[in-house]
Amino acid sequence: MSSYVLSCASTADLSKERFEARNLSYLCFRYRLNGVDYPDDLGETMPLKEFYAAMAAGGDTSTSQPNVSDYLDYFTPFLEDGKDILHLELSSGLSGAINSARNAARIAQERYPDRKVYIVDSLGASSGFGLLAETLADLRDGGATIEEVRDFAEANKLRVHHWFFSTDLTFYVKGGRVTKVSGWFGTLLNICPLLNMDAQGRLRPRHKIRGKQAVIRAIVEKMEQHADGGHEYDGRCYMCHSACEGDAQAVIALIEEKFPKLKGKVELYDIGTTIGSHTGPGTVAVFFFGTEREDD
Repeated sequence: MSSYVLSCASTADLSKERFEARNLSYLCFRYRLNGVDYPDDLGETMPLKEFYAAMAAGGDTSTSQPNVSDYLDYFTPFLEDGKDILHLELSSGLSGAINSARNAARIAQERYPDRKVYIVDSLGASSGFGLLAETLADLRDGGATIEEVRDFAEANKLRVHHWFFSTDLTFYVKGGRVTKVSGWFGTLLNICPLLNMDAQGRLRPRHKIRGKQAVIRAIVEKMEQHADGGHEYDGRCYMCHSACEGDAQAVIALIEEKFPKLKGKVELYDIGTTIGSHTGPGTVAVFFFGTEREDD
């Protein structure tokens, strides 16, 4: 049994069963749908199919991050149990949650001076954040110290690639990532934007691709360009989707054809309610280890 807790947020978008199997603790963010608050608890309170159906029907969504008190309440039982904590947080390029986590860690260490509380900015989101968390769990399970795991995370987090495409621009327009005019023309011309996450953990539009089949090929081409070893890539590949599993399965089939040495099959998860509140239905994302991400 490890002497420390490896922790992250529900925004890592793994399944509850996977979090439990890998002994990864997580703190739930919150979201609001049509004026009602819910925890982002991996679809337990509201099934994700129901959530995305409500969005598709015009439901209004917003999100809220945990505050300092929430993090303190979450950290305290571990510290009282004599455990140190390594907490991996949602990208600072998308959320200010990292600041609350760091402030809570300072207070916690004042209250428990014999304990360690490390906070790492993942510079990632969704199941890419989850891919990094699982990689850290591998190290922990192999006997690495909390400092060794922390240092690995800091040194390698920008090697986790995040590539996304969307077949529905409605919520990208609503969130300001796509202008109304671009969204109108994009819908008219069947444009599917291809986006990624840059070195500051921000979501960046990269290409405007016409047609679903073309963007499916394009997202796999990005993996061919950037994955460690190209087609010889033998690490994990994770994917997630928001109510468009058929599109995700089409990407999986192409990846497994082109990357025969993957560590297991491509693992597919649902985009959770926090990230999904901003993407809406129709988004597919691919995550893998590769060359270090850049801003340009």
